[in-house]
Amino acid sequence: MKIVVACGGTGGHAFPGLAVAKELQRRGHDVTVWESGRDIESSVMRSWDGKGFSTYAKQLSAKNAFAILRSIWRCRREMKREAPDALLAMGSYSSLPPVLAAKKAGVPIVLHEANTIPGRAVDYLAKYANVVATSFAITSKYLKNAKTELTGLPIREEIDGGKRFDFVPPDSFVVFITGGSQGAHAVNMLATEALAMVKAELDQRGEECKRKLYVIHQSGMRDEGIVMAAYMQAGIPARVHGFEKEMANAFATADLVIARAGASTCFELAACGKSALLIPLPSALRNHQHFNAAAFSAAGAADEGIQEKLSAQQLCQYILDRYDHPEKLAATSAKIKALYTPGAVSRVADLVEKVKG
Repeated sequence: MKIVVACGGTGGHAFPGLAVAKELQRRGHDVTVWESGRDIESSVMRSWDGKGFSTYAKQLSAKNAFAILRSIWRCRREMKREAPDALLAMGSYSSLPPVLAAKKAGVPIVLHEANTIPGRAVDYLAKYANVVATSFAITSKYLKNAKTELTGLPIREEIDGGKRFDFVPPDSFVVFITGGSQGAHAVNMLATEALAMVKAELDQRGEECKRKLYVIHQSGMRDEGIVMAAYMQAGIPARVHGFEKEMANAFATADLVIARAGASTCFELAACGKSALLIPLPSALRNHQHFNAAAFSAAGAADEGIQEKLSAQQLCQYILDRYDHPEKLAATSAKIKALYTPGAVSRVADLVEKVKG
């Protein structure tokens, strides 16, 4: 089969799409990955050794109307030229032009919705899809007029195979902060202030402090220098990168993760069995990150922090509590691991193979 996999916009949509694209490629299919051409995608796409195409899709807004129309026409030309047997679109605004082009060309469509609450793109495009694959069972109730199938969220195959960074002292208490592939300024500022307080408290304890603090921080490119300077000023040993290329090793090294609640992050945490404090993006469409975090929190698999209500002092106390009570980390680690759904990559690939028939 000739298959187009449309993914992009953010790493949270690109990584799952690439995971399925690689599986379909291993099965002998001719796969082309369509991405939107954003700078953030260039780091993600380095792991893809197949054919690629840039759609230049833009976020859904009135000011981007002309650019979106251009992207749709670009995709229609390429869809006609390539004539694929099926399209897999991984959600987000980057799915709109490829799905509309596929519908016009009569190409069967599989959509994937990563989050609990469907985004605007999937909500609108579901009527054109042969089937919508979902990560959460609850999602189907929001897509009542579409055929849905629960597959779980495809994740990078290497994510749970990381090794502890050998440069991190073995007796360290490691906190990993990540706001996703693009970073999160509010989380960066909150975490750096809170961790400076943690360091000061641990220094005051002196000899009774058996484990030293170490921080791994994926900050986003814009905040990399600010975050690095904050840790240097506080005297905290840290690995800071705008984009962390060794996420598997970062997860493997961490005792506690503080993160946004995008679906990819949630399920990668589950795959790695890592205790986490999830801080949803307040401006996320339909507050979907809150509902992702709430689903994990309800299972006792993670804690949720509300950005508008969480102070640096409160975050400091939370981190110190986990430092002092490793049994709490162990409990949530076991529960989040139980939420991992292995085989999602294969299930989505199976749907794509079957949709042609």
